[in-house]
Parts: sequence; C-alpha cells; structure tokens
Amino acid sequence: MESIWIEYGWTLLILIGLEGLLSADNALVLAVIAKHLPEDQKKRAINYGIIGAFIFRFSALFAISFIASVWQVQALGAAYLIYLGLKNILSRDSDDEETAQEGKGKGFWPTVVKIGFADLVFAIDSILAAVALALALPDSPLPVIGGMDGGQFIVVITAGIAGLVLIKFAASWFVKLLETRPSLETTAYLIVAWVGVKLAVITLSHKDVGILDEHFAHGLGWTVIFWTILLGVAIGGWFLSGRDLNKAYEKKAS
Repeated sequence: MESIWIEYGWTLLILIGLEGLLSADNALVLAVIAKHLPEDQKKRAINYGIIGAFIFRFSALFAISFIASVWQVQALGAAYLIYLGLKNILSRDSDDEETAQEGKGKGFWPTVVKIGFADLVFAIDSILAAVALALALPDSPLPVIGGMDGGQFIVVITAGIAGLVLIKFAASWFVKLLETRPSLETTAYLIVAWVGVKLAVITLSHKDVGILDEHFAHGLGWTVIFWTILLGVAIGGWFLSGRDLNKAYEKKAS
C-alpha cells in the first residue's frame, strides 16, 4: 500500500511541474489581455478569470469523455490568440483607431470574460494531459469520484489547483514587467500568436480532425520546436527592450 502512495506522490509532482511549464505561456496571455485595465482592476480581472477557470476545470472532471471531443473550443481559442497577437503587432501605429473600434470590448467585465475563455481553452489540454497520467496509476482504496478512482481524481484536481495558482502569480509578474519594459509588448503579442499556433496544432492533431498525426502535438519533435522558438522570441525581446530601457535612462539623465 505504501508503494502506491509513493507512486501517487511522484505522479503529482510530475503533474505540478507540467502545470508550471504550461503556466508560463498561459500567464503571459492573461497579462496581455488585462494590460489595458486601470491598476486597481488588473489583479481583480485576473482573479475573477482564474476563479471561473477553476470552476470549469472542476466541472470538466465530471464530464471528461465529453470534454475530450470538444476540439472546436481549442480551434476557436487558436484563431482568437493568433488574431489577437497579429492584430496588435500589425496595428501598433493606429492605437487611436483601434481604441475607438474596441472601446466597449475593453471594459472590466468584457476583459474578465476574455480571460475566462482563455483559461477554458488552456484548461482542456491541461485536463486531458493530467487525466492521461492519472489513469495510469493503480486504483486506490478511496471511493470513486466523478467516474474516476478517488485517488486519481485528487491527484488531477490538486495539480490543476497548483497550475492556477502558478498562473495567477506569473500573470501578475508579467503585468508589472510589461509596465517597466513597454517595448516588450510586441514580444508578448508575438508569443501570444505563437501560443495560438500551438493550440492550432493541437486541434489539427485531434482524433476527430486527423489532419496531423494524433500524437504529433505532444511529441518530442514539436515540443522542442515550440519551446525553442518561444524562448528565442522571449530572449530576443528581452535584450531589445533592455536597449530601449537604457536609452530612456540616458535621455532622462541628459
């Protein structure tokens, strides 16, 4: 019996580590969506969005077989993130026109809805990955919850909560970073669009879509490509924003 709990413990640690990796790009998307809000509303918008995401993740565990087939949600999420990233990169010189067109869509509650939708999209893949790992565990003596072994259910929900906590703190950090290094915003939107490409690949790899191999989206090759490009964009953007920061300091000193 003791060996079972050790196996559960290791699996939980692996899942928390996986959630930590996934939280980086998720958090950046949330930070970019909330960036336009006044200071006192940013944290509240992220908090409300994450509360909604927790309710969704918990509910989804009771309908995992249905969630597994909803590739359309990830497709919509992919299209939205690619649109959000490219639109803001390509229209950097027309902010006034953009504000006039989107004024009503940038209020507090519309932003909360956008954050909740983004969390929902990210959660589907996260839940499926967590459940796939948890179902490989031996049955525990705990009663069945939501159609899953009680021990497996607790592992999945604990990892999900850990992921949401990490996203919350990471998103708050990204918001502050974008304030101190404004030129990082273009880099952030590039990453948002690239995360959209990742969701598009996941959608195309879905068994009901079948354009890409079912295992491609989570295979080693695509994972290496995705993280290599993401880190390359992030590092390049960081150094370029540092140059802008130095120029601002020099201008202020003179």
